[in-house]
Amino acid sequence: MFDLVDGAAMFSAGGGGDPEVGYKIVDALNEGNYEAKLIAPSEVPDNAVVMNFACVGATTAVAYDSEAAVKTLHKLEEYVGKEASAVIPVELGGFNTLAAVDAAARRGIPIVDADGAGRAVPEVHLKVYTIDDISLTPMAVADTHAENVVIVKQTRDSKSAERIARTLAAEWEQSAYTARRILTGKQVKASPILHTLSRSIRIGMLLRKSVDPIRAVLKETQGFRLFEGVVEKVDRETTRGFTWTNVMIEGTGESRNSKFELKAKNEVLVAYRNQKLVAIAPDIVTPVHPRTGRCITAEKIKKSEQLVILGFSAPEKWRTRKGLELWKEVLLRSSVDEAYVPIEQLNP
Repeated sequence: MFDLVDGAAMFSAGGGGDPEVGYKIVDALNEGNYEAKLIAPSEVPDNAVVMNFACVGATTAVAYDSEAAVKTLHKLEEYVGKEASAVIPVELGGFNTLAAVDAAARRGIPIVDADGAGRAVPEVHLKVYTIDDISLTPMAVADTHAENVVIVKQTRDSKSAERIARTLAAEWEQSAYTARRILTGKQVKASPILHTLSRSIRIGMLLRKSVDPIRAVLKETQGFRLFEGVVEKVDRETTRGFTWTNVMIEGTGESRNSKFELKAKNEVLVAYRNQKLVAIAPDIVTPVHPRTGRCITAEKIKKSEQLVILGFSAPEKWRTRKGLELWKEVLLRSSVDEAYVPIEQLNP
């Protein structure tokens, strides 16, 4: 499962929570002899009840309590009067994916080899399920020790549910647990991004075993090496349930005499080389360590640190009209007004 941490973090766009917390979750599962059983979407019976699980809030908030996570899932089961047959992660990230794995393993149910975004995303409603009009509610929201638990029975739309969850997270030390988006087994086969956990495990294995891990990952993913350099400046603020980070990088090696800028709202949303757009969400921009290739999340980037910036194409579902409309709203609220251009066109 350590490979899953590193592989999921690769597609996190510098968000999805701290992989170090993901490693601790794996250690705790191993010490407790809990089995994390991964099943393919095709193995889920059509009438099964599958619940999404994740943490919500600023990426600088890293507290995690397994008992509270399981309690949050159980509260949603209690409310709907049905037990979950399986759990599915809402996104890919070194922490958030493992939080879903942890809740499933401790409940003794499998984790589905899929997720709701194919990357990490900054807002609760920003999932491919929204494209398919699958309701986000009912939703259980709890603080990090599940001392306060709120059941959101119904909202006007998914964006309203995001605002409720984000407000609660901001109130509860910038972090909350959520169990939400109840899927049938039939929906699991059609709506989420499929086979992303097994893909992440393969990427994690490449990072662990390859002599040149960055090259191996780019070959496997048909990704892009966007930049390399030294961090010149970092501006960061945690507020309203988000961690906002702007990073300026001075180029080295093949990128010498160039500048690179990242803008993140939990996840990296947009990147510029010499003030020209090189990638924009939903495409994925991930800062990594130049030697190991492992993700360095946006909230942990420090001045004078060496980084390599990688880029990956978004899942095709995000590139549909509905998918891009969802992202455009989020980008505009994040003061990013550039029009979407596929990463492969910006980096031919």
